Order: sequence, then structure tokens, then C-alpha cells
Amino acid sequence: MTELESEVLPLPPRYRFRDLLLGDQSFQSDDRVQVEFYVNENTFKERLKLFFIKNQRSSLRIRLFNFSLKLLTCLLYIVRVLLDNPEEGIGCWECEKQNYTAFNQSTNINWSHIFWVDRKTPLWAVQVSIALISFLETMLLTYLSYKGNIWEQIFRISFILEMINTVPFIITIFWPPLRNLFIPVFLNCWLAKYALENMINDLHRAIQRTQSAMFNQVLILICTLLCLVFTGTCGIQHLERAGEKLSLFKSFYFCIVTFSTVGYGDVTPKIWPSQLLVVIMICVALVVLPLQFEELVYLWMERQKSGGNYSRHRAQTEKHVVLCVSSLKIDLLMDFLNEFYAHPRLQDYYVVILCPTEMDIQVRRVLQIPLWSQRVIYLQGSALKDQDLMRAKMDNGEACFILSSRNEVDRTAADHQTILRAWAVKDFAPNCPLYVQILKPENKFHVKFADHVVCEEECKYAMLALNCVCPATSTLITLLVHTSRGQEGQESPEQWQRMYGRCSGNEVYHIRMGDSKFFMEYEGKSFTYAAFHAHKKYGVCLIGIRREENKSILLNPGPRHIMAASDTCFYINITKEENSAFIFKQEEKQKKKGFAGSYDGPSRLPVHSIIASMGTVAMDLQNTECRPANSSKLALPAENGSGTRRPSIAPVLELADTSSLLPCDLLSDQSEDEMTQSDEEGSAVLEYVKGYPPNSPYIGSSPTLCHLLPEKAPFCCLRLDKGCKHNSFEDAKAYGFKNKLIIVSAETAGNGLYNFIVPLRAYYRSRKELNPIVLLLDNKPEHHFLEAICCFPMVYYMEGTIDNLDSLLQCGIIYADNLVVVDKESTMSAEEDYMADAKTIVNVQTMFRLFPSLSIITELTHPSNMRFMQFRAKDSYSLALSKLEKRERENGSNLAFMFRLPFAAGRVFSISMLDTLLYQSFVKDYMITITRLLLGLDTTPGSGYLCAMKITEDDLWIRTYGRLFQKLCSSSAEIPIGIYRTESHMFATSEPHDIRAQSQISINVEDCEDTKDVKEHWGIKTGHHRNSCSSDQSEHPLLRRKSMQWARRLSRKGNKHSSKTAEWISQQRLSLYRRSERQELSELVKNRMKHLGLPTTGYDEMNDHQNTLSYVLINPPPDTRLELNDIVYLIRSDPLAHVANDGHSRKSSCSNKLGSGNPETRDETQL
Repeated sequence: MTELESEVLPLPPRYRFRDLLLGDQSFQSDDRVQVEFYVNENTFKERLKLFFIKNQRSSLRIRLFNFSLKLLTCLLYIVRVLLDNPEEGIGCWECEKQNYTAFNQSTNINWSHIFWVDRKTPLWAVQVSIALISFLETMLLTYLSYKGNIWEQIFRISFILEMINTVPFIITIFWPPLRNLFIPVFLNCWLAKYALENMINDLHRAIQRTQSAMFNQVLILICTLLCLVFTGTCGIQHLERAGEKLSLFKSFYFCIVTFSTVGYGDVTPKIWPSQLLVVIMICVALVVLPLQFEELVYLWMERQKSGGNYSRHRAQTEKHVVLCVSSLKIDLLMDFLNEFYAHPRLQDYYVVILCPTEMDIQVRRVLQIPLWSQRVIYLQGSALKDQDLMRAKMDNGEACFILSSRNEVDRTAADHQTILRAWAVKDFAPNCPLYVQILKPENKFHVKFADHVVCEEECKYAMLALNCVCPATSTLITLLVHTSRGQEGQESPEQWQRMYGRCSGNEVYHIRMGDSKFFMEYEGKSFTYAAFHAHKKYGVCLIGIRREENKSILLNPGPRHIMAASDTCFYINITKEENSAFIFKQEEKQKKKGFAGSYDGPSRLPVHSIIASMGTVAMDLQNTECRPANSSKLALPAENGSGTRRPSIAPVLELADTSSLLPCDLLSDQSEDEMTQSDEEGSAVLEYVKGYPPNSPYIGSSPTLCHLLPEKAPFCCLRLDKGCKHNSFEDAKAYGFKNKLIIVSAETAGNGLYNFIVPLRAYYRSRKELNPIVLLLDNKPEHHFLEAICCFPMVYYMEGTIDNLDSLLQCGIIYADNLVVVDKESTMSAEEDYMADAKTIVNVQTMFRLFPSLSIITELTHPSNMRFMQFRAKDSYSLALSKLEKRERENGSNLAFMFRLPFAAGRVFSISMLDTLLYQSFVKDYMITITRLLLGLDTTPGSGYLCAMKITEDDLWIRTYGRLFQKLCSSSAEIPIGIYRTESHMFATSEPHDIRAQSQISINVEDCEDTKDVKEHWGIKTGHHRNSCSSDQSEHPLLRRKSMQWARRLSRKGNKHSSKTAEWISQQRLSLYRRSERQELSELVKNRMKHLGLPTTGYDEMNDHQNTLSYVLINPPPDTRLELNDIVYLIRSDPLAHVANDGHSRKSSCSNKLGSGNPETRDETQL
């Protein structure tokens, strides 16, 4: 180290700090050398090459100048032809002219007419100047392009043509007699064509534009045709100077007629040189043009595959959106196009599809329809390539939709591809709005920069969870996010189909309150007051607002929220207010009558086609005929001591009244109600606490206040079918659950399954009504998932599949109220389209036969497969629904599948139905937020949540939906948004017998005690579904034996009534077959239960609910009659919004409001 330091020279004495900053020239000049670096060689040749060839802009100017010179020479040739007059004499310059002689067939060809022309001196001077410039430029470019082989440069066609057209002119400078020599200057058209091609290439490079091979090929073909015609015209015209003199126009006419293979024969060449030229030109055309056309067709076919480019001019003058997908299927395309173009203001938009795969045959067929061919452009390319993004003009796009390939076996890999596409688009076009669809929730935070993100598994599991507590939530949300005209099913003879189709047209819209006729008059009033009166007056359902200063959307903020003119109102209606016509006839009548008066009867007002559900609701029905008995729930004490008069519903207050707000069963201390129960039950319930889940399985999950265990449960206690040191329970029966189970069948315990548990354990659910959740998993869950769910009460798992009867029985399926079958990732892709759901459908059909009373909610990959759910081969009603679906699809409906009974009842769901949620967010940017609030995925302070209440016999005194709206708004500040209605329905079959015939056959036997019992039993069961009848008969073997004897006795009789006898015998055999099949299924289940050591008392094979149909009515008209067992969808205000302010007054208000009535135990409103 000391040696190295000794080698370092000391600084000079004059090298101070100032010199270090400013530099000492005397010191630097001693041992520094300045070196200059050049990008190109610093030689004269390289500098010329840089200017003439390498630099795009200077090269483009030079080629443009060269192209102009060639066109000018061709123009000068035409001028020389027009000025040339052979009759004035023919010969060399300043020589004695020969007289012109006309063509004669007997004389020889006068070659002087071909070799000499009459060229004026000014014209000659201009041509010589141009030839000199062209010659020098050609020699310079040949020198710069020289690479060691001089013959390669000399024998180029362009060089030879240049020499033919320039050297003779240069010679005439030194030899004047040759100034009238004919020079084929018209051949410069080929040099002009060559210069034009190079100029286009330089133009694309100079402006940094992607070169279009198709454009270049078309340009080359057109130029080749023009050059052939121009060369033939000029050549024939000149050669015919020695024959029959032809003008330029006649020569052009002859070339067009000849090349078009018409050949009139009125103009023909007369001498052999011109005839030889025609032969040569035809041969050249036959060789050159087919090659050009072949190249053009090949490029056209390739362009059809890749899609070409989206025009830059169109991108700057028209609006377009880009759809990026991994593979484009016809269902995905039609869903996007139908939903996107359903909005009137999007009719002029173009849709550019960017897909890396070749266009599918079905997609190609659809895009050839004129309706789509003018607006949809398919580009084959990758979003990861800037070149393809430039082809799609992504930087000029109004939006970019990036959809995941949900049919991939590896959904994580599909998400990774989506993430890279989103990053690539954001890098290329940072100002283009992004609409991203992601599959797994753990990948969502990678695309949080996007304007709108829809996580498929989050929405799917939350929707399936709500289906268990609010029936048909999936159908409700699907109808809300689909654009519909509300005209579906209006021509159907079925009343429920007309009402269901009409109400399906309701959607969510928004408007500023100060600009709204619906809500303007309620400025300064409470939200509940505005919601009720807007529904009563206009039939619109106000569900939420957004403050101008706060960007958060609040669903039903409650009566304490005072409406302001700057608020944005969100409401449900058939159409938005801007497209509505207002008719105030009913309002004027009401003003004349006054609201204090009473109505003589229920008012049924017309429902207008433009304004949905327009009408009024009677606030006080005095003369009603149906008076409920023991109506302690909904009826208030009689006014004025009159017991015969029904009291009116309390009016909705304009401003909040702190003594009667919010449902008390949620705001009151639950422990007070639960202490009245038994000690065992009370101790179990009191173990739960409210708090936020400590462990989230993925990044980006919204925190939700939930019911939690005080301490995390050990992982061994989460296993349902195996005991541990903490408990010895091995099946669901041993746990002794008070409430029905909810079973979820899934392939793996993905992070999305966490969103199934959270809505069912949310703080606003009643603790004593929490349903146990059993996860039936094909594969063992990982530890991080168990760590996330071990804090929730009554959540268990076990390994098993739905196609294993033992697994279903062990997990407690006979004690379950709902079974949710989640689509498995391993079966989402199949070799044949639409076969991905085959295993799921068959397994669900088996469970449907084994456990007919079980509510099975199934997720399918393809919505079109829902017609196979609960399949009945000979059900004429299902066949009629199939025809209705086809008719609605022909009429252009986006919801043709809505009349399928499983979908209408909320028993089947496909996540592809929610694709429209992402598409609608382009027009309605609030739809994703509102949907997440309804599903409970997001919890905004002050925002309400979705729940349901059931209409019982004690509630029917309200009579109409409008009066129920008033009752809920005035008592508990809840906003109803729809009804889930279940009706009994007899499904007729196409078989030639009915239930009565079956019953008569089995009853007309010899009298005995068994048959008498059966008669009495069947007297009650008559009118039920045929399966229930056959199952009843299966329990009476004596009846079965007597029926067989009776059938044989009938067969011995003669041919009297032979047709009826044969029909009855076939019916009897069929009923016996049915009984045996039903009995076999029952015995199978019971035997397996005995083998597993389970009691068979819980298995109820008689409870068959197959003779009902259910459907959803969104925002029905106010005069809609309520029916028994209707389930009303409610948006309940946040019970924690004002807990800190009026916790003391809450208990007294609840006690005054409920009186002696017991609080509702489920998520149902106590009125």
C-alpha cells in the first residue's frame, strides 16, 4: 500500500481548489488529448451517402425530386408528340428535310419516319437539361451504392433505362445533327414507378408509421398497369408514324381495348414493328400482371386473417373502443356487442377487437353481417406489441376492455396474461381508460391503477352467499346490470311471464337532483321522504345518493340524510328521466281531492308505457274486506276507539324523528334478547364478538365488520367429519345445530371462497340466526386459508365431492337448507364447446332426485346450459318455455334465457352473466360500486345493505306494494326494491294421462283397511305433483299387489273398452315403475345413512317442491297486490351510522314501535 501511494504524483503547487472547479488550462494541456467521435465515417463518401441514402428526410426529398423529373420528361414527350408534324419534313437537325409520304401497302417501310422527329429548340434545351441532371444523379447514386461489383450496378434495369434516356441527349450537345433523333423518353414512366415505390418507403420511415404491405402492393399494381398502358400508347403511336398515322388518343383507345381482351378491330397496327410491339406488350402483361395479382390476393388473405389496421384518420374523426381478449368466442362477442350498442349514444362508436388468435369461423360469419361489419374491426395481434397497439390506435381510443379467458384450466396463468396486457396498454396509452376483468382476487391489486376492475370470484362467491339468505339475488343483480327494453314476454299468455318480463326492464340510472323532475321538489327533505313520494308519484325507486363533496355512494343513507340540490340521485326505473314523458293528470286529481280524504276502494291506475309504474297508492284503506285476525304484527291500535276501522299507515316524515328510526332489532344490544333463551344456547351465542377479521387471505379485500370468535379456533376443530381432542363430533348431526346448514361444494379452497363467508357473517346479520357453513372441498385447503376462516363462528370443512353420496350425508345434507355447487376450474374447458358443464349438471340432477326438498344453487360455465337443470324430458311446459326463449332471441332480446325456470328462481347462475357489469360501467361508471355495495363486498360508512323480509298471513293487511313501501319507510326507514314471488304451478306433461287417472286406478280395488287408509291419504294428496303421488303409493305394498290383480282381471275381459283398458294398464305399469324407482332412491339413501351410523329420521323423501315456480319482480308498480310467502328485497340503512349519537334513545323507540310483538329473528323486517 505504501508503494502504491509513493507512485502517485503530488499535485502541482499551483493546482488549488479553484483550479479543480474551473480547470487549469496549463495543467490540462500537458497530458490531455481531445478525441472526437463520429456516428458515421468522417469521409466525403460517407457524408454523401448519409445525405442521399441513409437520412430518411433528405433521401425522401431527393426521391421526390427525382420522381418529379421523370414525370416531367413524360409530360414533355407528350408535348413533343402534339407539336410534331411529319408533313413539314423529316430529317436530322439543320439537314434537308424529306417530304412525308403516306403509308402504302406496296411500298417498303420508311424508317426515317421512325428514327427522326421534329423537336423544337426550346423543348430540346429543357430535355437536355433534365437528362444532364438525371445522368449526374444516377452516376452519383451508383458510386455511393457501389460495393465491389461494378457489373451488378451496370446491368440493373433502372441504370440501363437511365442511360437510354439521358446519354443520347448529352451526345446531341456535342453533335447537333442528332438533335432530332428519336429517343424513347416515355420509358421514364418505369423509372417514375420505381422512384415512387422508394419514396413511399422513405415516407413511412420518416413519419415513423407502420408500413402497410397491402397499400404498397396495390400501389405497385396500379403503377404497373399505368406504365404498361402508357408505354404501349406511346410506342404504337410512334411506330405507326411509318404506317397509318395514329393520334395519341387512338393509340390509347387501342391499348385499352386490347388489354381488356375486348378487341373491336376498328383500330389496328398496320406495319410489323408496331405489331411486334403489341405482341411484346401482351406477353409482358401476361407475365407481370398475374404475379402482381397473386401477391395482392395473398396479402389480402393475410390481411383478412390479421385484420389490417384501424385508419388513423378514422381514429381522429370517429370514436372507438378496443377489446383485448386471449381468445374470442361467439358468446362473448355477442354479449359485448349487444350490451355495448344497447345504449343510444354509443351507436356511432367503432369496436376494434385485438386478439392474438385467428378469427373463429362463427365470429367471421357474424362479423360479415352488415349490422356489425360496418362497426366492428377484427385485428389479429398482441396487446404486448406496440406495433399491434398502434394498429388498433390505442392512444386515440375512448376505452380499452381487457377480458380474461375464464375457460383456461390454469386461471392464475390467465390472470397473469391479463395483468401484462393491462400494463402494456397503460405504458403505451396512459390516458386511455382501462376496464379490466380479473379472475382471482389475489391478483386484483396488480391492476388497481385501472379505472374499473371487476374481480370475477369476488362477485361470484358474494352473490352465491346472498342467494342463501336473499333468494334469487343472482337473478336480481343479473337483471339490473343487463340492458333490457322491458318488452320480453309481453306477448305470452302467462300472466307471470308478462309481469316478470316487464319488471326486468328496470335498471339503475343517475341524475343530479337539481336537474331532476323526479326529485327536485324534495330538496331539504329527508332521503326516506323523497324515496317514498318519488315512488308513489312517479313509480321510481330511489336507492342511493352521492354528495358533491364526497365521491362515496351511499345506499339508503336513512332519514337523517337531508337532500341537497347538488346530490346525485341513483334510482331504479324502466328508463332514465331524460327519456320520460310526464303526465300529471292523476296528480291534479289528487290535489283537488286533497290527501286528507280517504279512498273508497283500492285505486288501480294505468301503467304508462314510457313511465314505469305510474300511479298512486292509497295511504288509508278504510273499507277493506279482508281484515286479518290477530294482526298484532302490522296493525296499529284502532283509532278513535273504533275496532271496525282499519288504521292508516303512519305518514313518512319530511325530517328525521329520532324516536322512531332504524330497525331496533339490529341496533339494540343483541345480548339482551338472547339472555332470555336457555343457558346453553345463551352461552353459545354470547361467545361471539363483533370485529374485523384479523387475517385476510389476499391483498385488497375490503374490511367488513363481522361476527367473530373471541379466540381463533384450532385447525383441527374446523374439520367437520373428524373429531379431535377438543371435540369428538364426526358428522353434522352430532353438532346439534339450531339452524339449517349451508353447504358449499368447491374444487379448491381459493381465496374467493373467503367472500362467501364474510357476507354471511356480517355484523348486521342476527347472531342467533347465523347458518352453519360447511365447505365440501375436493382438495385439502391450505394453511393460509384456514388461518383466514378460523376466526369465524360455525365454519367447517371436509374433503369430499358431490358425486359421492357418503360425503354428502356426512356433511349433513339432510339438515341443509341450501347447497351451493361452484363451477370447478378443471372442468371449465372441454374439447367440445358447451360440454364443460356436463359433469356438474348430471351430479346436480342426481341430487335433485335424491333430495327433492333441497334448494340447490348451481354455477355453470355456459348460460345456455341452464335449460338442462332439473331436466324433465316430457314436460310440455318446459318445451313451451324453450319456444318462448327462441322467439325472444329472434326478437333481439339480450335476456332470452330469463324465462327459464331455474334462472327465474335463482337456482342457477353463470359468471358470464356479469360480464355486462364491466360493459355497462363505460356508460354508468357507478354500476360496479353499487353492485359491490349490494353484494356486501364493500362497506361504506353510512351506506345500507341488501336484505329480505317474508310476507306472512299477518302482513297481508297491507295489501299492496305501494302501501308496504310507505309502511317500511315510515317505521324502519327501509327501501324495498323488488319482490321474489313463488307460485304453485301444475306442470302438465305430454303423456296421455293425468294424476286423477292414476288415483282412480289405484283406488278402484277391493275394500280393505290398507286401501282405505290410502284413499284417505290420497284424498289429501290429490292435486300434487305426480312424483309425490307415486312416492305415496310406494309405501303400501298391499295396494300395489291389489292394483296388479285388478289390472290382470281387466285384461281377462273381452275387447269391450279395449282402448281404455290398454291405456289404464300402461298407466298402472308406469305408476308401478315410478314407485319402484322412488323407493329405490329412498332405500339407497337410508341404507347409506345406516352404514355411516347416521339416523334416518331426518331424511324426508316426501317433501317435493317441484310443482312451484318462482320469479323476481324488480320495482313492481305500487298497486301490485302482495301475496302470501312473497319475499321483499330491502335496502336497509346502516345500523351503525348513528349509534354514537343516539344510543340512549334507541331502546325506548324500539319498545314503543314493536309493542308486544316479538322481534324478527331473521334478516327480515319486523313491521
